[in-house]
Parts: sequence; structure tokens; C-alpha cells
Amino acid sequence: MTARAATRPEGTVTRGTTNPNRLRRMDRWIVATHGAQLRRAVEPVAVDLGYGAAPWTAVELLERLRSVAPHARVVGVEIEPARVAAARPYEREGLVFRHGGFEIPVPQRPSLIRAANVLRQYDEGQVAEVWARLCGRLAPASERSRGGLLVEGTCDEIGRRHVWVALGPEGPRTVTFATRLGSLERPSDLAERLPKALIHRNVPGEPVHAFLRDFDRAWAAAAPYASYGARQRWIRAVRDLTADWPVVDGPVRWRQGEVTVAWGALAPRG
Repeated sequence: MTARAATRPEGTVTRGTTNPNRLRRMDRWIVATHGAQLRRAVEPVAVDLGYGAAPWTAVELLERLRSVAPHARVVGVEIEPARVAAARPYEREGLVFRHGGFEIPVPQRPSLIRAANVLRQYDEGQVAEVWARLCGRLAPASERSRGGLLVEGTCDEIGRRHVWVALGPEGPRTVTFATRLGSLERPSDLAERLPKALIHRNVPGEPVHAFLRDFDRAWAAAAPYASYGARQRWIRAVRDLTADWPVVDGPVRWRQGEVTVAWGALAPRG
């Protein structure tokens, strides 16, 4: 047993709630935005951190990543030993499960760490330390790569609404809001799925509150487009948002019910 494997895992046991296809929106975004980086990596390893009481999300992550990077491998990491034991029968070529936590018990630097619904139970003050710990384990940037990617966020039980932060070795880069448009009354409905770093900042005077306020206004102004469907209304609302907010993606992603904004525009004040 290596010294790393012998250390006590860092972190707290989560509720373990999971469902098949729950993380499809996050995975779809990862494949679209990080797939080229994975293809270029010599040995791309992705970590599904805190996959929960069942291994479905890790199994699905492998299938989705291999659609763009056939040599990608996935390591499911869980702090609860019983969950690791229950997942072991699902191991296959390219997919293994390991006992561990924020120390990320894999020998190489991962090209991707996905941490969905993991920090929800932590205090806001702990987030920066966890982010730094995980970003420090990512594959470093080089002349041909921006380095590994940490995707950390929260979604509902069946994955209809999801908000996540993307971070590189240097720190946070963007925030993505993703939803099933047919279930959305207004964009601010996504507030309840803000990741821990932002959810308590949805109050007047904070950037994320101003963003969701402006998004609701743009959504209301785009109401005439609803006759063409929720997708067209969303696209119009996001297009209007770009006048005042640094939206970093385009219509191809907006059509998926997504919008991605530069982290600096939404980062908490103080």
C-alpha cells in the first residue's frame, strides 16, 4: 500500500443521493468544452469525486468521455468504504473505484475532477480551501494545454437544474447555469441550485443576485419569443444579457439550455 493510500481520506461522508442520468447536463458541457484537452492528453484520467451510494454517474462519465476521448479512464472516489465495495462489481476496462476524498488517491494528476453535490453540506468558508486542494491535484498547464479541469456544482435530484463552477490549476474560471427549459418559470429558479460558494450570496448587493435579477428581466422581455418555444425565448434572453454581462459561450450552448459567465463577474464581494 502506498503512503498516499494509507492516509486518512479528507472530507465528510455525503448523503449519497444519486440517480442514473442525473449529471447529464454537466457531462454534456464537459465533453463539449474539455473534450479536445482530453484527446490531447497522453493518459487522460477523470475523477468522479463523491459519486454516492451507487456508481451510475461514474459509469456514465466513462461512456460520455470516451465518445470524444477513447483512451480516457475514470476513477470513482468515495469516502465511504461500503460504497466503494458496492461499486467494485461495476469495474471494467477504464473504470475503477477507490476509497478516498479531497486528497484524490490516484498516482497521476487528473485531467478532470468532477465534484457534483459534494460541497453542499460544507460551510461557505471551507470552499476556497477545498477548491485549492483539488486544483492543486489537477494536471498542470503547459504550452499545449490549459491544464486539468475541476467542475464543482449542484443539481436537483433528477438533473433538470444545475449550476457549476469550472476551475483550472490557476483557480475559478467560469460559472455555468443549465436547465431543462420546459420546466423553467424564470431563470432565478436556478438560484436554489447555486454551488456553495454562491448560494448564500444571492442577496442584494452581490453580483450573482444582480445577474439573476437581470436574467429574469431579460426573460420577461423575451416573452414574445415563447410562441416559438422555450428554447428561442432562452436564446433571446441570453443574447440580451451579453450587453451587460461577460457571457463566454454562444448560441450552440444556449440552445442546450445553458449559459456560461466569467467567474470574475459573479464572484462574491469581500
